[in-house]
Amino acid sequence: MNQQVTYSELSPQDFLMLGIDDVAYVKKERQDGKEVFVIHSADGSTITALTDYEVAFVAVRQNGMEPLSVH
Repeated sequence: MNQQVTYSELSPQDFLMLGIDDVAYVKKERQDGKEVFVIHSADGSTITALTDYEVAFVAVRQNGMEPLSVH
């Protein structure tokens, strides 16, 4: 039995509907010549930027979300 499966891209709203709103992404960036770690919500919105990677992860967890690193 062969079935054809079609895949499509999920939008940020699709991810939110799946409950991914419990995840925050931490991404290293340069701002004003400094290395910072920007925290983004699942829909890609910027939440804040912090200068310490570990502090960023702790801040995410303190707000009831699971941090994921973006390379």
